[in-house]
Amino acid sequence: MKQNYQRLLDQTILQLQEQGRVPRLLLHACCAPCSSYVLEYLSAYFLITVFYYNPNIYPDEEYNKRVAEQKAFIERFPAKHPISFVEGDFDKERFYEVTKGLEKEPEGGKRCQQCFRLRLEETAKLAKEMQMDYFTTTLSISPMKNAQMLNEIGGALAKDYGISYLYSDFKKREGYKRSVELSKEYGMYRQDYCGCVFSYRSRQQEKEERN
Repeated sequence: MKQNYQRLLDQTILQLQEQGRVPRLLLHACCAPCSSYVLEYLSAYFLITVFYYNPNIYPDEEYNKRVAEQKAFIERFPAKHPISFVEGDFDKERFYEVTKGLEKEPEGGKRCQQCFRLRLEETAKLAKEMQMDYFTTTLSISPMKNAQMLNEIGGALAKDYGISYLYSDFKKREGYKRSVELSKEYGMYRQDYCGCVFSYRSRQQEKEERN
C-alpha cells in the first residue's frame, strides 16, 4: 500500500508541537541545494545536525566542492534553531563494494537502492551514538528519487538500530521548486548529475548525444 509520507510528517510535527518538544534530528544531506528547503522547513521544529556522508561522489574534487558548499550554506542560513554539521568518512571503497555487480543497473534501480541503504545505515548508526531522537535524509526532495524506497529503508533501519526514522517526502508541496529558488538566492553551486561515477558517465553521454 502506497503511503503519503508528507501526511505522516505533518502528523509527527503536529504531535511535537502539542507536546511542546523540539527534538534532535540527524539529517543526512546529499548536497547543499537539496538540503536548503529541508533545513528551511525542519529547522523550525527540530534541533538539526547535518550529516554529510556521501562516499558515492565522484571525482574527489566534486566531493570537496559539494561538502564546502554544504558547510557554507549552514553558516549563512538564518535558522530558527541552530544547525550543526558533521562530516562522515569519504570511504569510496565501501560504495564500490556495496554496488559491485550492479554497475550496469539503470539509475533508480538496485544500485541506487544499495547506495541509499549504505548512507542511511551510517546515519542510523551515528544517530544512535549521538542519542538523537530521529534520523532522516534529504534525498527524497529529488524528483528522480523513489521516496517509498527511501522511507522503507529508513523504517527498517529504525527497527534495527532502535531509533525513530522521520518519514518524509520533501518533494511534496513544491519542495524541489523551493530548493531551486533557495539555490539561486544563495548563489549555490548546483551539480548536473547525482554524484557517482555511473551517473556522471550517463550525464556525459547525454550531453554528447545532444551535441
